[in-house]
Amino acid sequence: MKYSLCIGAYPNQDIFYHLEKIKEHGFHGLEYYAWWNLEDLNKVAKEQERIGVGISATCTRFISLVDESLRDAYLEGIRETIEACKILNVRSVISQTGNVIDGIPRDTQRSVMVETLKRCAPLFEEAGIVLEVEPLNGLVDHHGHFLQRSDESVDVIDQVGSPNVKLVFDVYHQQITEGNVIRNATGYIERINHYHIADNPGRKQPGTGELNYVNILRAIKDTGFNGFVGLECGYTIDTDAAIEQYKREILAPIGE
Repeated sequence: MKYSLCIGAYPNQDIFYHLEKIKEHGFHGLEYYAWWNLEDLNKVAKEQERIGVGISATCTRFISLVDESLRDAYLEGIRETIEACKILNVRSVISQTGNVIDGIPRDTQRSVMVETLKRCAPLFEEAGIVLEVEPLNGLVDHHGHFLQRSDESVDVIDQVGSPNVKLVFDVYHQQITEGNVIRNATGYIERINHYHIADNPGRKQPGTGELNYVNILRAIKDTGFNGFVGLECGYTIDTDAAIEQYKREILAPIGE
């Protein structure tokens, strides 16, 4: 498996500092969400090549997937994001879904999402990039977010029917939403492109809460998964110390 950090892991430090640290720790990528905040994409591309690691995932210019009136704007943002990814050599793009719209049947909103994703699919297939839809928990962090459960999220992906539209499975969010983490994280492996991890409660680094990440990551590894696992978490101690502890206490026991 490959491992990434998220921008902000080192507070008040820029993208280049993060990339150097990722290289130092022997990790493989950086999740930099708001690509449009980068002043010079070509400069970033050159620095990635020099350092030897780069951005592994970014985000869409977020607009609701369940609001049909925003479909054209969403698709325009997708086109812009794909062009940025071509410069930066990014192969994964994360999208949230937006909140439930009151007064419109849930099935209708789900159908709007599926249709929008179907229109996105050929763009990503042509570019060789994967669009990752992300379910989020509505109990603690994202009240009203449309997609929260794994089973419904997988159903959406299956209806879209494209190898370039998949899920990012966030263990923290799914633990809060539904539990049953190992069964869902491995049972839906064919629809998952990428994992996010953080402990619960608190959303801090693995080892600070209730989740047994040795067992979780071993189960994911045993499926043959060779994509990215991203530390999307805060840190209770110095970031470098936390990452070394993570490598020693969680990755080493599973042979990583």
